[in-house]
Amino acid sequence: MTPRPLDTTGQNNHVDTVITPRRLTTKRETADRVFRGSVRASGTTVLLIMSFVGVFLLIRAWEALRVAGPGFFTTQAWEPDSGNFGIAAVIVGTILIAGVAVTVALPLAMGTALYISEYAPPRLRKTLITIVDLMAAVPSVVFGLWGVFFLQEKIVPVARWISTVFGWIPLLRVDGVDPHDPLASSTVYTSSTFIAGIVVAMMITPIMTSIMREVFMQAPLGEREGALALGSTRWGMIRSVVLPYGAGGIIGGTMLGLGRALGETIAVYMIISPVFVIQPHILANGTNSVSALIALRYGEATPMGMSALMAAGLALFLMTLVVNFAASTVVARSRSGASS
Repeated sequence: MTPRPLDTTGQNNHVDTVITPRRLTTKRETADRVFRGSVRASGTTVLLIMSFVGVFLLIRAWEALRVAGPGFFTTQAWEPDSGNFGIAAVIVGTILIAGVAVTVALPLAMGTALYISEYAPPRLRKTLITIVDLMAAVPSVVFGLWGVFFLQEKIVPVARWISTVFGWIPLLRVDGVDPHDPLASSTVYTSSTFIAGIVVAMMITPIMTSIMREVFMQAPLGEREGALALGSTRWGMIRSVVLPYGAGGIIGGTMLGLGRALGETIAVYMIISPVFVIQPHILANGTNSVSALIALRYGEATPMGMSALMAAGLALFLMTLVVNFAASTVVARSRSGASS
């Protein structure tokens, strides 16, 4: 601050005071600059790789998209060499398989995560965390073999019972079979969306459980103790504190599991019986998915067939991006997502 000059009488004159703001500068250490640059480079690299993948699929798929036109999204058949092909059937099958998987996996993952974080003794908790994390590393082909040689035979009576009791629901109806006939063939219930969805559910449950468990364990201790001090039961505390706080983790884990379920290939390919018609009945034989279609037709594809497969892969790529972006938006608006 510059003081005002004095006149001969010792009084300040009317010259305005000049205030110069002080400039603050931050000098970062070398380690901070290196870390900042590494993190920024890593994030930029991930975005570039995703962009390159999308551009590559679009370039390779352009010929098929040009030939098929808008009918690519409404045609059920898959005959690329004759120009009659589309992803209507495989997209519906992909969504149904993923929907069954998430429906089965969500209660399992939430129950397991709540038990580990809220009820399990400390020693057992460490063991359960290790087991769940190891389950996420099991190869998908192992789940596929389990589904083909064990689950498929055991689940047929369950599928028959569901179709008998809840057959009035269109998704659970099985046409062309009498559920009350003991001599009816059971093959109508095999290789179905239901069986494939259960196998995929076993694959995504460990991932969903790990994410939900981490978020549940971060619920504020003060709010936990406050709820218990006010006379709440353990379940009341979980319902009023842990679950609202962990809403972001529940949604994020579910969407991450959904993303993996949409792209699962080997296990689904081993179980399903591929059909190229829209099959809305999840208990009946026959379904298909985009990833299984690519695995099935990749080895024998002609140039046009390869372009069509790339177009199907591009559709799956974009659908997965939309799901993940929607999930990230919801998680960011939740309490646990905003705090993290």
